[in-house]
Amino acid sequence: MDMPETSGWDAITQAMLTLYPDQTNPIHYAPVLSYRMGGNDPLDGISIYDGGSYYHFVTYGFSELYEKESQHAAYSGLGFELTLKLKKDGIRKRDKEYKNICGILQTLARMSFEDGDIFSPEEYIYTGQTTGIDADGSSQITGFLTMEDKLGTMDTPNGKVQFVQLVGATDAELKALVEDKTTVSALLEKLPDGLTDYTRDSIL
Repeated sequence: MDMPETSGWDAITQAMLTLYPDQTNPIHYAPVLSYRMGGNDPLDGISIYDGGSYYHFVTYGFSELYEKESQHAAYSGLGFELTLKLKKDGIRKRDKEYKNICGILQTLARMSFEDGDIFSPEEYIYTGQTTGIDADGSSQITGFLTMEDKLGTMDTPNGKVQFVQLVGATDAELKALVEDKTTVSALLEKLPDGLTDYTRDSIL
């Protein structure tokens, strides 16, 4: 039996290995039942790398991981993958937060696959929720800003893939964006490390 083509998947892994060359076996979460087989989670996988002071999550599934299927030759699938850098300080139960972030990423993937949402840098994700996005719902972080991950955009056999990093934002920051009192770029300038930090207060 021929092995399935995994060039898109391998390209994401190789990109992460440029940052973490010694982490060839990162923590990885995958759905029990794939989306193609009727499962609820669109992403085929999420890997987690140790960045020292943070955990670096990366998705597998917004782009074309296997054979080329879309008609758009320039881009692989939706043309992006999501990343998130979760600051270790403030994490009470690591495995619980791993699963929580993976759940959030799968939820965003459903928004893309079912509603056609595309995530690009310098946008924000605001649902109106006031409880924290952390597993216990106790932080001030209730949504996200987006920026380009330092990995940038890569070329794969299936087309271009941009790494879009999620940055946790507070309710006050997100409301200021909704009310046009500030901009995503202005907020990101005050959050230069791009970390999702459960312990921080609003910068406004």
